[in-house]
Amino acid sequence: MGKMIYTIKAEHHNIEDLTKILQEHPEIRFVSLMGVDIGGNGTDEKIPIKLFLKDMEEMLTYGIQTDGSSVELQGIANLNDARVDLLPDKDCNWFIDYNYEYYNEDNGLPVGTLKIPSFIVHSGNLVCSRAILKRATINFKSELSKLFEKHPKLTEDLGFKYIELDEILLTAATELEMWVKTPEQSADYEELHISQVLKEQYWKRTMGTVRTVLEKIMDMLELYDLKPEMAHKEVGGITNKIDTTGRITHVMEQLEIDWRYSNALQAADNEIFIKELIEDQFRNHGLEVSFKAKPIEGVAGNGEHTHLGVAAKLKNGKKINLFTPPDMKKDYLSVIGYGGLMGILKNYEVINPIVTATNDAFNRLKPGFEAPVCTVTSLGGSKEQPSRNRSVLVGVIRNIDKPHGTRFELRSPNPYSNTYLVVASCYQAMLDGILAVTEAEMDCPALEKEISKKYGEDAVYLEKYREYRSENDVFEHYTQEERDKLYGKAPATVWENMSAFESNEIKQQVLKKGDVFTDELINSFKLVTMEKWKNELSGRIIHDNIMILKTFVKLHSEHDHATDLDVVNWERIVYLKMKLMKDSMTKKCIFTKIKNAISEGKYDIASDLQIQMNEKMSEVRTLYIEYKNNIF
Repeated sequence: MGKMIYTIKAEHHNIEDLTKILQEHPEIRFVSLMGVDIGGNGTDEKIPIKLFLKDMEEMLTYGIQTDGSSVELQGIANLNDARVDLLPDKDCNWFIDYNYEYYNEDNGLPVGTLKIPSFIVHSGNLVCSRAILKRATINFKSELSKLFEKHPKLTEDLGFKYIELDEILLTAATELEMWVKTPEQSADYEELHISQVLKEQYWKRTMGTVRTVLEKIMDMLELYDLKPEMAHKEVGGITNKIDTTGRITHVMEQLEIDWRYSNALQAADNEIFIKELIEDQFRNHGLEVSFKAKPIEGVAGNGEHTHLGVAAKLKNGKKINLFTPPDMKKDYLSVIGYGGLMGILKNYEVINPIVTATNDAFNRLKPGFEAPVCTVTSLGGSKEQPSRNRSVLVGVIRNIDKPHGTRFELRSPNPYSNTYLVVASCYQAMLDGILAVTEAEMDCPALEKEISKKYGEDAVYLEKYREYRSENDVFEHYTQEERDKLYGKAPATVWENMSAFESNEIKQQVLKKGDVFTDELINSFKLVTMEKWKNELSGRIIHDNIMILKTFVKLHSEHDHATDLDVVNWERIVYLKMKLMKDSMTKKCIFTKIKNAISEGKYDIASDLQIQMNEKMSEVRTLYIEYKNNIF
């Protein structure tokens, strides 16, 4: 392992250094250019290292051609114009992806693939998720720098002068949650649910294979200079079972792995690579990994809290957190911090479709599972002793003793959210808020008052008939009706989310400023999202629900001491099954109605029926458990 290399830094992305490195490491046998399409999928192909060494200068300068049908760029790379190029990004870290199931005969080391994060180019335009995030960071830095030059008091209040500014730094980090289980093991919902309620697994000690793999992963993150910070059990899971040989055989645990923040683009690249590394390591030890937002109905889902920070690097090397106020005991945030936070909250209607773009994501975002469904923030209660409110959409992370660590935590993303687009949209929204409150010449007390405004009160930047801050548990303190009134009614389906996106044309302009998002890219994102929603709903979700309903069979008979409760429960189960999946000559079931509505393009109807389906499926699951448990 000591002979292997794991990354190639940006300073070595030149012909001379690369040739030397690759010739010294013959175990690196392939090169893969990783572009990330609008759907968040990373490309992976195998170019023989001999070909790369031969044509390196041309590949690094012009990239390679591929077929646009292999990436999600609907509305851009069409059948009659399908050529796309993958252009290497020479300004980020490149990774060596090792195959520990295939070893070189010459030196006994695993075969490696040099993974190069790249941009996707179509008709001369950068059209990928990586390019959108890169443009967002350039736009944010440029506009904020202009703002500092125009309003020198902003920087003076933060302790430096504009002429001292060297660079604006944008940082991001994600917390990755996952379920790990033995292949083909079915979930015992009741056992999982009780274990979660009792918090039997949260932060408990890992054991056996899971512990081994978790420790291997943490060591490997160190080798890749990804600076792991923590790995632990999450709230979901059940106690492992051991067979007669002492081997752990039944694994079903929820885990979380965190690593150090990076610049925004690098953070998103790191996440893609780390997910692949995690999958490979657990699979090599006979375990499956699921990053789905809600792999098991009724049990804790997988989140991916996304942290966002902004700092100024001065010419003398000093770094200043731009969200931190001069006096943390006097103010929660700086003017820049308040503006950025308010920008996310005000414009969340056009961020939410990007964050929550799948059926699976909506399965997680339901009250009762610490799911952030309300567009609201918490500043942290007391300024001197900040708290952490886990029920809000955006949390302010601040510590009096660590002023450099002030940042925002967006709690709604999941592991399959497209981090590139999520972070890019947040930066665009943050910039909108920062520019607005600065031009309005609002100071920290005025901004604290604005973000703490009550429903119906006038505001300079935020909307009159909304509230934006709560230090309470928003699920316990308010009714559903109160939450909908104060924070806006949260969408319940992909179609509702995309419709809200469409109806907020003015807020869409926030994404388009600086040509970060374009009409073409937004349209492609909508096409990709809608296609997935329709196909998954009609082709997979309904089929899976049918299979579940077919397992709900009658268990009692006249000779089984059945009670009237058994009879009533079973009759209700039959009614729900009929309502959901059984057609007659004169009446169509909900499943059929959904398929018909989608085929006819009546998406409003399909969306409403999906909500009904989900409610009835949840009811029949719960009812069948009650019915089953009452049978001898």
